[in-house]
Amino acid sequence: MSEYAILIDYEYCTGCHTCEVACKQEYNRKAGEDAGVKVVELIHDFGNGKMDLINFPVFTKRCILCYPRVKEGKLPACVQHCMAGCLEFGKIEDLAKKMTKKRMALWKP
Repeated sequence: MSEYAILIDYEYCTGCHTCEVACKQEYNRKAGEDAGVKVVELIHDFGNGKMDLINFPVFTKRCILCYPRVKEGKLPACVQHCMAGCLEFGKIEDLAKKMTKKRMALWKP
């Protein structure tokens, strides 16, 4: 699985936390327990009353790219359930070619 990754497009993340919920349900994590992904909200103050809220899905050391699911031909739970479509799973080389914006990142455990 080392050649696989998740492409995150932060521009489209709405902060719905569905990726967190999907991960927790997939691995039967209890309330308060960390998942393999956590959505962090950042507020950027430009001054003059202009602010920007940015949602960042941040992957943790618990993320294993849902290896058991991928082995069965399924997508990682966070990618499958992402309502904004801002997470994409695939080969790292293919995903790297799609990185065309500043608010994009690749996650590879």
